[in-house]
Amino acid sequence: MDWGMKNRMARIINPGTGRAVMVAFDHGYFLGPTHKLEVPRQTITPLLPYADTIMLTRGVLRSSVDPESRANVVLRVSGGSSIVGPDLSDEGLTTSFKDALRLNVAGVGISVFVGSEHERQTLLNLAELVDKGEEYGIPVLGITAVGKELEKRDARYLSLCCRICAELGTHIVKTYYCEDFEKVTTSCPAPIVIAGGPKLETEMDVFEMTYNAIRQGAVGVDMGRNIWQNDHPVAVIRAIRSIVHENFKPKQAHDLFLGLKNEESKKVAGV
Repeated sequence: MDWGMKNRMARIINPGTGRAVMVAFDHGYFLGPTHKLEVPRQTITPLLPYADTIMLTRGVLRSSVDPESRANVVLRVSGGSSIVGPDLSDEGLTTSFKDALRLNVAGVGISVFVGSEHERQTLLNLAELVDKGEEYGIPVLGITAVGKELEKRDARYLSLCCRICAELGTHIVKTYYCEDFEKVTTSCPAPIVIAGGPKLETEMDVFEMTYNAIRQGAVGVDMGRNIWQNDHPVAVIRAIRSIVHENFKPKQAHDLFLGLKNEESKKVAGV
């Protein structure tokens, strides 16, 4: 890797721990004004100090993140379909590399839809993006998307997706946590971060998934709704950081969450 690529990778994966806490705010590119992300700036700003990297589109970056925040950004550069359209997998590249450079991003992210009607075009999109990333020194995050078909999230399928992304040269892979997750991580030469997926029932579910993913080979998380749809998002992300960067166990992280939640409630009540 050249200096620029190494520098940008260090802005995504903390070189001190070799791990990453990413927060995804890019849901609006196909979902529109998602619950608790209706006004992006209000959701993003309190979480910035605790995220190693944030993932979002150029429109939300320019409108809702202060340049003075020194935020590390993985820019969502794929899209072209929506939740009300016929097929979420029908994506193309939506942002030029010139614009990504202008925004001083740490990396760019793109979805691939393995096994879908548009598998070939999304994989070729990824390959094209990797070529440009190597040319300009910008890491590429390959995202193993499943569209509306959540039942695809098993180890055999995700191992296939992640390995293909790595074979095409992606520098980091984002995928789902699943049973036998170590089969996914051990067969993928690129570092893996896990998506949060749909909102889980409890905070402990989030902490256990994070802990298990790290223990089974992931380098971190790239979560969205399981952080900012919580009533106490700052407490949640700080607890997740304790697992990722400080090796807390789920119960320790949950105790930290409860303590931070209580402190927050007292401040709101003026106690």
